[in-house]
Amino acid sequence: MLGCGGGAKLRHSLTVASGFVENLCFSGIAYGWASLVFILKNDGYFSDLCDITANATDPGDIITLSGERPSDNITQSDCSGQDEQFSLVFTVASFSMNFLRFPLGFLFDRFGTMATRLLATCLYTTGTLLITVSSPEQSALLFPAISCLITSGMLFYTTNAQVGNLFDSHRSTVISVYAGAFDSSAAVFLIIKFLYERGVSFHSSFLVLSVCSVIHVFRTFFLMPKTHIPYPLPDRYAYGVSCGGRRWERGGERGEKDGGGAERKGDVNARYQKNAVLQKADRAPLQLQDKAGPSRPDQPERVTSFRSCVLSWFFLWHLVWVAVMQFCHFLFIWPTETNYFNLCLCFFLSVSQYTNAFAFTQLCGVLCGPWNGLIMDRHKGKPLAPGETKQEADLRSSSLSLFLTSLQCLLFYVCVSSPLLPLQYLTFILQVLNSAFIYGGHQAFLTIAFPGCHFGKLSGLTTSLSAVVLLLQFPVLHLIRELLHGDPIYVNVGLTLLTLLTFIHPLHVHLHCRSLASQRRARTEQEVTNSGSEVTCNRLVGM
Repeated sequence: MLGCGGGAKLRHSLTVASGFVENLCFSGIAYGWASLVFILKNDGYFSDLCDITANATDPGDIITLSGERPSDNITQSDCSGQDEQFSLVFTVASFSMNFLRFPLGFLFDRFGTMATRLLATCLYTTGTLLITVSSPEQSALLFPAISCLITSGMLFYTTNAQVGNLFDSHRSTVISVYAGAFDSSAAVFLIIKFLYERGVSFHSSFLVLSVCSVIHVFRTFFLMPKTHIPYPLPDRYAYGVSCGGRRWERGGERGEKDGGGAERKGDVNARYQKNAVLQKADRAPLQLQDKAGPSRPDQPERVTSFRSCVLSWFFLWHLVWVAVMQFCHFLFIWPTETNYFNLCLCFFLSVSQYTNAFAFTQLCGVLCGPWNGLIMDRHKGKPLAPGETKQEADLRSSSLSLFLTSLQCLLFYVCVSSPLLPLQYLTFILQVLNSAFIYGGHQAFLTIAFPGCHFGKLSGLTTSLSAVVLLLQFPVLHLIRELLHGDPIYVNVGLTLLTLLTFIHPLHVHLHCRSLASQRRARTEQEVTNSGSEVTCNRLVGM
């Protein structure tokens, strides 16, 4: 197929373009849950939990729903139970995904891309079909449906993150663009909401999404590798099914052809194996390399272990960086009426208008993602300093991205703490911008600082441990409701101060890079001194 004269560049272009579409239209759709809740409420999902009254008189306590005829108006006085159930659906789905991320990351590292994507496709199809066949009488189907959707989306995003390895000079940019597309995919449910308001059944919309599973299957077999995309990319590296039925894996490590022998195997295989050894030796965390001394290509056993990566300061501060900012974001967007921002904004916006305004800002994520990638790739194409490695240059460049992300989060929560309601539109923008920077920078930093063979496990472990921190949101929300009487000002101020912890990570990376630069200069000066001494000795001997 694409392998028949189409060239590697065409396949690479199709892979990155189709990966962008996959992330934009499918990977993060579950995070548009607020838009879907509006539809589900209108259709009566979990409506049995509402306390319905026919003659409610207090307009501050009722929600009026209209039936098919004008005389069908009913008033529902207390739907807090329904709101809590919708909140519980998303809560269960989010924590299921977060706690499963580590074993799923191990699956990705151990069994490769194809196995992970096939599992993701099965989960995605199951989730969309469950919503398609659901009804108000079977509202409980939403629990497994949203859990399947949110888990499959994260798996698609994780497998697509490696596509950046195909473009060395734009590696972090590709990862960041995918992160922005992942954020913006939440607007898919907004589109379904618009169609629903114009008479299109949301069951039909989800049936169309289910049929789109064909796209995932096609990409899995034709535009993605069976195992992983290595970095740096070996010469003549190919992947996917070609026209003759051959699947080349890992730069020709193994070739299979129906009815024929394997071709081009020997020299490509040898070149790849050498590349793989160099890759594993060079991708170890710089901190651990310093302690172990310089690595040699003939010592593949010196690849940094997963345990050493987890116990490194890089991973510790990166975990704090991700966990704190993710905690702040989840407290802001959590889909429940107890969310204090919904309570504030509903004074001048209807529920539908509010969800539309927030969902529209999610579309900006796809525009914000590339900025972070361009910052991290700004050094590509420039000559390295004497003795500097590509990994060290990448790490040095990432420190600015990490700092800007922390600064955005600080400004975001300063706006959250403000009582000025019009300022919350700026809060929406900062939330989307910061979210795109967080997830793009998170994935890019892991690919830079740690060996590629541990990417899935480290990414999964970070998410799983962050989920433990997210459990704190329940006592925080209880504190706001019960002890602070719905006023979140003190909690907001506390979270604003908490974001200051995230600045430790970029500072640590910056100081580490400065230390490495100082060591290089010292070695260079020592070599110059030794060279001068040898010249002097040779002259004396000649005399």
